Order: sequence, then structure tokens, then C-alpha cells
Amino acid sequence: MANWELKHCCKHDQKVFLATIGIFTVVILALWRTILLLPFKLITVFLHELSHAIACKLTCGQVEGIKVHANEGGVTQTRGGIYWVILPAGYLGSSFWGLVFILASTNLVTARIAAGCFAVSLLIVLFVAKNWTLRGLCIGLIIFLAVIWVLQEKTTIHILRYVIMFMGVMNSLFSVYDIYDDLISRRVNSSDAEKFAEVCPCPCNGVGWGIIWGFISFIFLCGAMYLGLVILS
Repeated sequence: MANWELKHCCKHDQKVFLATIGIFTVVILALWRTILLLPFKLITVFLHELSHAIACKLTCGQVEGIKVHANEGGVTQTRGGIYWVILPAGYLGSSFWGLVFILASTNLVTARIAAGCFAVSLLIVLFVAKNWTLRGLCIGLIIFLAVIWVLQEKTTIHILRYVIMFMGVMNSLFSVYDIYDDLISRRVNSSDAEKFAEVCPCPCNGVGWGIIWGFISFIFLCGAMYLGLVILS
């Protein structure tokens, strides 16, 4: 039975879980402006655009292509679908994938499943990618995951869970930061939130939607930590 109240928290595994998230957060923030995090930032951009594509397909639209640029930008070309569902799916989808990766890291079996599903999605996107930055990212990540998988299974270097957790924390932090940077601190007229404000009948501008989406993303991150503790209790 799930320990929703987190009685007798925190056990050794729970302490390690929280400490690892804390360490990853400090490392990510410390290296935020360095080139070392660029591959992981591009992963989050990829998942952002992938979320747009999934929302498009789920609302009966057509995905014509996905691009990820080396400057941490990206675009998903769609036709049809429900626009007001597709637009917020990018930022909120990144937060959702962050939650999924963090929870998957609590167990080796789920970490393997997450890595396998991610590799399959990279293979699928490889065939719809519209530029070589995204193609190279897909190929590089597939090779990276394969190496981590071999190390996990064939050697004493067992880091698959930590790699999955790092990607989860990175997605969660990048989503919140990206929302703040694009929609709150500087207003980008072509942003998803500005476009969403145009099609949504609610009396709220792009900055307002950015604040709402940022709050939801922060809830995703807190929810991931809480659910992780429940799973490990």
C-alpha cells in the first residue's frame, strides 16, 4: 500500500533520491551558461518539440517536420489539429517528461523502460527531422544511451538510473527557466504563449499565460519529488 503521507520519512533510498536531485540541480545551475550542458539543453528542446508533435497527432493533426537548432531553438511544423492544445504542449510537455524521467529513475527496471522508449522515439523522430542538428542529436543520443546501457549490463559502472534522473531534472529546470526567459523576463511576440493568448478567449496576455505555465511546471517538479519519495517509501 502506498505511503501517501510519507510516514517515517526519510529512509536511506529517499535521502539519496533527494540528495541526488539537489546535487544535479546545483551542477546544472552552475554550468548553465557553459557548453557542457548544450547537448542536454538540446534534449529538452527536442522533447519540447516532440510534445507539440504528440499533441498535434492526438488532436488528429499532421506533423510535417521537426527542427532543433544549435542555438537552443526549435520548431514543429504541423497542419490541422487543435491549436490551443498544441501550443501549450511544448512547455508543459517538457515538465511532464521531466516528471516521468525522475520517477523512472527510482527503479532500475523503470529506468531501462524509460531509456528504451526514449531510444525508440529518437529513431522515429530521426525519419521526420528536417535539419542535421536534430538528426545528429538523435544519432548521438542513441549511441550515448547504448553505451550507458552496455556499461550498466556488462560492467560495474551502474549509472543508467542517474543518467535518466539527470535528464529529468534538466527537463524540469529548463522548462521553468525557458518559460521565465521567453515569456516573463523578455516578451517574445512569436512565443507559444503569445500565440496561445491570441486564440484563447480568456482575458490573459502572453506574459500571464507564461506565469501560469511556469507555476504548473514548478508543480510538476515538486510532484515528481513527492511521488518519488512515495515510491521509495
